[in-house]
Amino acid sequence: MNDAVLGYTPGKTFVHRLSATTKLLLLIITSVACMATYDTRFLLIMCLLSLVLFKVSQVKWRQVSVVVNLIIIFAVLNLILVYVFQPSYGADLYGSKHVLLGSGFFALTAEETFYLFNLLLKYICAVPIAILFLLTTNPSQFASSLNQIGISYRFSYAFSLALRYIPDIQESYWAISHAQQARGNEISKKAKLADRAKGTVNIVMPLILSSLDRITVISTAMELRRFGSKKKRTWYTSQKLKASDWLSLGVAVLLVLLMLYFWHLNQGRFYNPFK
Repeated sequence: MNDAVLGYTPGKTFVHRLSATTKLLLLIITSVACMATYDTRFLLIMCLLSLVLFKVSQVKWRQVSVVVNLIIIFAVLNLILVYVFQPSYGADLYGSKHVLLGSGFFALTAEETFYLFNLLLKYICAVPIAILFLLTTNPSQFASSLNQIGISYRFSYAFSLALRYIPDIQESYWAISHAQQARGNEISKKAKLADRAKGTVNIVMPLILSSLDRITVISTAMELRRFGSKKKRTWYTSQKLKASDWLSLGVAVLLVLLMLYFWHLNQGRFYNPFK
């Protein structure tokens, strides 16, 4: 059951040893770079790098399977809707039209297919890095890293508490789910989709309400201990940047420079192979 929980997992890999500040900056830099460009060459490089880091971190598939499957469903749905609402956007964007299938308004062109492929690459670039950040970053270190880059420690601590609650809520959900199944209420993969959805809602809603109660208790306890009364605070888990951190940040800067080079080469955000 613990393998299915999406939360911080201690480890000794290269990714785990990086400072939380470094991982946060890497997440921000790479995400912005991937979202800013539609150059297929750069996106393929970022996809390869994301998948390599995912492999190096030794994350178990069971930990991320549910989240990844949901992301795949929403990504495919998004691609379908982009095509349905404006199937000629790729042709307008790249200034040419090569029809592959069909005719009329919903004719599938090579330009539209290429544009949708680039959108798919953006998901592959961003999702593994974001998941790695969640799974390899200690919540307390994450809070200190936010404070190190200038964010108020009050907001930093709020983010830390949110990250701590994610695995707790998941563990509670799985425990309740297994207990319900032991009592004969089948809500596993064997049950119908409607029954599973109804059972999930019946579990999630009380969990959300109980979590709000816990948040109120914690907020009251922190106020009684005068949390937030000072402008600054110290961190037990604060980490200094090591050589590996500076090296990783240097690679991130080089990737941004590469993206800007492709941008200049293409004279814009889009790489156009149809010229």
